[in-house]
Amino acid sequence: MNSDPDPFEQGERAARQNIPVEANPYQDGSEQHSLWAAGHEKIAGAREANESEDT
Repeated sequence: MNSDPDPFEQGERAARQNIPVEANPYQDGSEQHSLWAAGHEKIAGAREANESEDT
C-alpha cells in the first residue's frame, strides 16, 4: 500500500473544506500542483454548478 498522500485527493478534500485553490501546497508547475488543482476543481466546479441550478 502506498502511504504517500495523493495530491488529487488532497485537492478534493481542500475544496470540501472551502480552502481556496490558492492554498495549493505544491510548487507551481509541478505534477503534484496540477493534480491538487484538478482535484480541487472537480469538487469546487461541481459545487458551483449545483449552486447555479438553484438560482
